[in-house]
Formats: sequence, C-alpha cells, structure tokens
Amino acid sequence: MHSAEHVLNQAMDRMFGCGRCVTAHIERKKSKCDYRFDRALTDEEAERVEDEVNRVIREDLPLTERFSSREACAGRFDLDRLPEGAGDRIRIVEVGGYDACPCIGPHVGSTAEIGSFRIVSTDFREGILRIRFKLGRTEPS
Repeated sequence: MHSAEHVLNQAMDRMFGCGRCVTAHIERKKSKCDYRFDRALTDEEAERVEDEVNRVIREDLPLTERFSSREACAGRFDLDRLPEGAGDRIRIVEVGGYDACPCIGPHVGSTAEIGSFRIVSTDFREGILRIRFKLGRTEPS
C-alpha cells in the first residue's frame, strides 16, 4: 500500500502538476491521499490516473533505497513530512526511474508486488482533492 502511494503521487504530479500529497493515511485495506487542487477530478481523469498507476505497477520497476545527507536532499526534496528527529541521514526510496522521495515507510521489492490499484472514490473540498484507493491481486495476463 505504501509503495502504491509513491506511484500515485508521481502520477498525480506528472498528470496535473499538483505535487505530492499533502497528507496521507495508509492502511492495509484502504488508503487515502489529499492533494492541493483547484477542483474535483472528472470520472475520466480518475480513470486515467488509475490506468497510469496500474501501467507503472505492471512495469515491474525495482524499489530501492539510498541514503543522503539532509543538506544534499534539501534542494531536491520536500523534507517537511519527515518525522521530527529524522536526523541528518535521509532515506530516499526510488521507484525505478519513475519516482524518488524521502520516506521512512516499508516497501515492496518491485512494483509488480503491489497488485492492482483501484480508486474507490474522490472528492473535493476547500482546495483539497481526496483520493481513496484499494489494492487487489494482480490480474492474470
């Protein structure tokens, strides 16, 4: 679920230029991400986001980690969501060549392990677009 959040964040930024989510609640059964946005997504846009996330999942991209100094990360990444006391050694999680960001969460070894991604619902309120999603088993090819 946490690895899917990385792919969703990058898909949203690439498609709409909205940046990564401002808040997220990641759970095993269902998760949500909130984005600063100016409107609700259309059904077609939500379908395109879902399709993009599933496309990346099917690419079987490796998830890797590396460590870098806070100073080296400061100009490249938003460090505001890191927990207090994260220290000077920052863990960067990379999803193939698709995404990279600081993260403390657990991850799968490759995107193919995520399974299928499905947007359950979206809503828009006071400048925040919320996307709720679930994961399922990978569909047979």
